[in-house]
Amino acid sequence: MHPQVRWIIGWQATTTLLIAMVAAVQGGTNAALSALAGGSIGVVANLLYVWRAMRLSVNEAGKIDPMHAYRGQAAGEAYKFAATLAGFVLVFVGYKSVAPIPLFVGYASTFVIYWLALARRR
Repeated sequence: MHPQVRWIIGWQATTTLLIAMVAAVQGGTNAALSALAGGSIGVVANLLYVWRAMRLSVNEAGKIDPMHAYRGQAAGEAYKFAATLAGFVLVFVGYKSVAPIPLFVGYASTFVIYWLALARRR
């Protein structure tokens, strides 16, 4: 896995755990589980994106090809969207006592880390 991807995923997981701990102190176990679920949706979706996008970025000869890279990115985004949607559906259907604010704070934290990684690179 590329070092920057590892950095992003690692910090997304760490931030999710930190937010879950703060939610536990502020709102109890239910809030902590909700924050953990939200962050996990973002982390899993990003892992699927990376897996699919990187797998399709090279051609049959093992060289990076712009058209293959574009198709890989598009497929990765589709996987990420589907995983995010499925994750939220599973949480809202299967976890009736979900706390929405910690859930969305946990999920949003994954975006913050992603944008920090982009700013860090520049």
